[in-house]
Amino acid sequence: MEDALKQQPSNCIKVVLFGPESTGKTTLSTQLAKHYNTVWVPEYSRTYLQDKWDNEGKICEPKDILPIAIGQMKLENELAQKTDSVLICDTNLLETKVYSEVYYQGACDPILNIYALKNFYNLYFLTYIDTPWEDDDLRDKPNEREHMFNAFESALKTYKKPYIILKGNKKERLELAVKHIDNLLMNKI
Repeated sequence: MEDALKQQPSNCIKVVLFGPESTGKTTLSTQLAKHYNTVWVPEYSRTYLQDKWDNEGKICEPKDILPIAIGQMKLENELAQKTDSVLICDTNLLETKVYSEVYYQGACDPILNIYALKNFYNLYFLTYIDTPWEDDDLRDKPNEREHMFNAFESALKTYKKPYIILKGNKKERLELAVKHIDNLLMNKI
C-alpha cells in the first residue's frame, strides 16, 4: 500500500490548489492547465464520492479515506509523466489528511500521514473563502469555511510548506498564480 501513496519521480514542477470546498480550486486548475498547455490532476474524491452518493446514498466515511488517497496518487503519478513543465494538482494527500482530521476527530491513517508529509510540491496555492458558495451533492460545510481555511493554513504552516494565499476574482487569482509559476519555471532552467 505504501507504494500506492508514494510520488513517482518526474521532471515537472508540481503546484497544488489547496483549501476549503467551493473556493475555486477546480476552476483555477483548468485555467492554469490551459495557460501553460499542460495537464492537471483532478480531485479523485469528487468522482469516488459522487459514485458512492449516487449508488448508495451515502457520504464519505473513514473507510473511504485510503481508497481516495490511493486513487489521487495514481492519477497524479500517471499525469506527472505527461509533462516536463508544470503539473497542476487540484488537491493532494495533505488536503486529504486535513479533511480526515477535521471530519473524524483528528484521525488520519498513519500511512496516509507519512506520505501526506513526505510527497513534495514546489508550491501550494491556498484558496481563500471570498468566492460564492456553490452547493452540490458533496459539499456540506457552507458555514464552516473560515474554520476550514484556518485548518488548511495551519497545516501548511505546521509542516513548513511553501504557499501563497489566492484571493479575489478569477482573473486576479489566475494572474497571481501565473506570476508565481513563471518564477518557478524560470528557476528550473
